[in-house]
Amino acid sequence: MSTTAVTRPRLLRELDRPADAFRGIGPNWFAAVMGTGIVANAAATLPVHITGLHTLAFAVWLLAAAMLAALVAATAVHWTRHRETARGHALNPAMAPFYGAPPMALLTVAAGTVTFGPDLLGTSTALGIGTVLWTLGTLAGLASTVLVPYLMITRHTLNLESVFATWLMPVVPPMVSAATGPLLIPHIANGQARLGLMLACYAMFGISLLATLALLPLIWTRLLLHRIGPAVMVPTLWIVLGPLGQSVTAANTLGSVAHLAVPAEQARAFEAFAVVYGVPVLGFALLWLALAAAITLRTARTELPFAMTWWGFTFPLGTCVTGAAGLAAHTGSTAFKALAVALYAALVAAWVVVGTLTARGCLTGSLFRVTRPVTAPGASSTASPVASPVASPVARFVGEPVASPVAPSVAAPVS
Repeated sequence: MSTTAVTRPRLLRELDRPADAFRGIGPNWFAAVMGTGIVANAAATLPVHITGLHTLAFAVWLLAAAMLAALVAATAVHWTRHRETARGHALNPAMAPFYGAPPMALLTVAAGTVTFGPDLLGTSTALGIGTVLWTLGTLAGLASTVLVPYLMITRHTLNLESVFATWLMPVVPPMVSAATGPLLIPHIANGQARLGLMLACYAMFGISLLATLALLPLIWTRLLLHRIGPAVMVPTLWIVLGPLGQSVTAANTLGSVAHLAVPAEQARAFEAFAVVYGVPVLGFALLWLALAAAITLRTARTELPFAMTWWGFTFPLGTCVTGAAGLAAHTGSTAFKALAVALYAALVAAWVVVGTLTARGCLTGSLFRVTRPVTAPGASSTASPVASPVASPVARFVGEPVASPVAPSVAAPVS
């Protein structure tokens, strides 16, 4: 009997005490909300009818909303009990970019609330909650777009080897705002307020697009000169799909509602822009998808340990689904319809795998374990080093202990 008691599975058994779970919470955890929410939102855009899909998407939206509420509460506890660790995230060159994840989580749930919420809450309540979440996410996203690059410029010491696709995270939120803001435009009274929201969405489209174009050459150069880096960071290559697919989505969603805010001739121009811009950019996104998939498969042949980085397989891919669906709506192309469905099937498969492994890691506590403090490859902070229990910037995003160092540039978490 005693032996059975010792070996029986126990919730959070890999932590010394359950309260230690809050020590490992960081902004990167909100990527799970993004990856879950996009499964619901993308389903609503598909150009085909699939029996039962709306009900499934509704349930997934509820799950994403619950996850968002739980993470907000856990983050509050983290800041209360582990204030020094929380403050250290901003000074951590590899963790700071993930401050873009909480705004995008808010925006993703906001879009789902406007789309699915009326079935549960009623139209006015769902619209009100969605508007509040969208506003908070937009303001937080604009803040991350300014403050995180500011910290990288003034407080972090970086070089080409320290570049990862994660650098895109803080500048993508305005594009998510631009893609989801059009859901609110039909509910705003005709006039300057409606016009102002549409123009603000286009402005945020430009903010994120130009920032992305500035960073993409660095990411490409880093891959050519310094290869792919640690295996656990390979899934972050998929993040590049995020601003690409989301920009195509934004162009199409804005083009669809432009006639509500501007004269007919301008609306036709905006709608034409959605296609003229969207087709070539989605083409490049598919090129990057093929490249990222090939590198992922190559890495998986030797070692691709599960980590929180695997959420990079979900949200970015979901933006390509919504982008392809938008182009299908504006062009009537059967090829884009088929592409949207195929990408959505891949998205659901990735979400099921990553979600299952994440749930298992949370139940055992392995994803909450704190790791030894190190710095990212080639990166450091001009501020004083953050002492333990602040984890390795790479390992803290990874969230999964490994038994031995993956590479000299990444220290292994405590196992």
